[in-house]
Amino acid sequence: MTSLELGPLLRHVGTTTATIWVETSEPCTVEVLGASAPTFQVCGQHYALVVVDGLEPGTVRPYEVCLDGELVWPMEGTSTPPSYLRTRRERTPEPDSTRLRFVFGSCRYPPTDDPELEASLGIDALDAFATRLMDEVTAADDPATVLPDALCLLGDQVYADEITPRTERWIRENRDPDAADGPGLEIADYGEYAHLYSESWTDRELRWLLSTVPTAMIFDDHDVRDDWNTSQTWREQMASKPWWPQRIRAGLASYWVYQHLGNLDPETRDADPLYRKVLEADGDVFEMLADFAGRADAEVGEPTGVRWSYRWDLGRTRLLMVDSRCARVLNAQERLMINDHSFAWIEENATDPDEEVDHLLLGSSIPWLMPPAVSHVQSLDEWAAARGSKLAESVRQAVDLEHWPAFRASFDRLADLVRGVASGPSAPATVCVLSGDVHHSYAAEARYPSPTRSRVYQLTCSPVRNGVPWFMEYVFALGWWRGLTNALGRVATAAGIGDLPLSWSTIGGPWFGNAVSTLEVSGRDARIRVERSGSRGGLEAVAELPLT
Repeated sequence: MTSLELGPLLRHVGTTTATIWVETSEPCTVEVLGASAPTFQVCGQHYALVVVDGLEPGTVRPYEVCLDGELVWPMEGTSTPPSYLRTRRERTPEPDSTRLRFVFGSCRYPPTDDPELEASLGIDALDAFATRLMDEVTAADDPATVLPDALCLLGDQVYADEITPRTERWIRENRDPDAADGPGLEIADYGEYAHLYSESWTDRELRWLLSTVPTAMIFDDHDVRDDWNTSQTWREQMASKPWWPQRIRAGLASYWVYQHLGNLDPETRDADPLYRKVLEADGDVFEMLADFAGRADAEVGEPTGVRWSYRWDLGRTRLLMVDSRCARVLNAQERLMINDHSFAWIEENATDPDEEVDHLLLGSSIPWLMPPAVSHVQSLDEWAAARGSKLAESVRQAVDLEHWPAFRASFDRLADLVRGVASGPSAPATVCVLSGDVHHSYAAEARYPSPTRSRVYQLTCSPVRNGVPWFMEYVFALGWWRGLTNALGRVATAAGIGDLPLSWSTIGGPWFGNAVSTLEVSGRDARIRVERSGSRGGLEAVAELPLT
């Protein structure tokens, strides 16, 4: 009998549609609520995306999954609540009081079988959130009252370069990690990436959460490799490794299958020529995806490169998930976080005069507004590296000086975009940049020289489950110190780096430890709640801050 290997994952949800992603053990037809789709094959793995259509807006209903007519979900013996489809409400022409909740975070290291490693990593905040939500759904008369509207996973969904002891044993059983021309104990190919996703997404609590809450995803560096596309020098260093071409193709191909496809609404996905070719293909499509992935990697900085960024509209709140890794320009003449073609798409979708929004959310795996002193350091390092400093390049890679301030031209362009949105006649109540990556959490408010109509925030939540060296807690705390910020600002001015187009200060944090955050909006009101996993399990609120 064909089995359900992974999923179901509830991905993009509209007012009348819902997309469910699954991985199966064999080719089959997948059925959900009367809708069906055949599987396609990649390196012997089988996948399907089922689009359930004709649903009623603003409704919740349980669902099951069948493979060739056999019920495979819910699984027997899991004792979890039903999985639900919750469609979005119709957009209203005027602000309404409908509550929306966006849960977000990044950097989730998977469960392991190593007690010492488990103790060092701590309680998984997303698992703790899922456990609490299961209890709330079970107790609720109406699941709609407790279900979040979206889960935003902001990068490092898998760790291709920092594997678990269990995966290390699995690799040693299947290949020689000590081969001179291989990647060692890092992920080598598509099959090994498939193993990573299985390891990360099969624990009971998370599997139910992903089956029930619409999930938006974007990659960060560890989904491929630490410091991915930090600089042209980094790319040249990786290109010299004989195993890298296979690795980058496998990384981007697997991301397309496991994460990217479900991010798209059905109309956009169906219009994708590659997706149509995959569905029409007879047999394994890996070579097709590998060719696409190779072009996507080679086209970094090209004006017609692949666009991984996407848009979700939930009523009068808009979420733009931004690719800040693969759309970079890294040549000697220009250094940009996002190429002009992709940035123009972001600008166009952030400012839609025909559809006013109450809140604009920009999901970027890496923060835009860092602690101010750290921001100056990153811009100064970029300035020195551009002038040929090998030390600056070494420091950039060693301590991850690769965030928006390290791409100063793009930092300023994003600042201009946000200012334009926040100052316009139809400005939203808030513009919030949601980020992760930096293994601590904080909330900061931005201020422009001329007051804006919108409140502007950087909201950072990381890690869901990982660690940070003890000394970095002091570094990040020091980064908010005004005296150090002012001193480094003077150094930047002396170096000829232009003045910052805005200022910002923390309104909460920094907080350390495994955490998830919830951004809640209601009409034009908004607030952020940060919760950290406790030593005995469960979540402890560390802050709840009004944003309007």
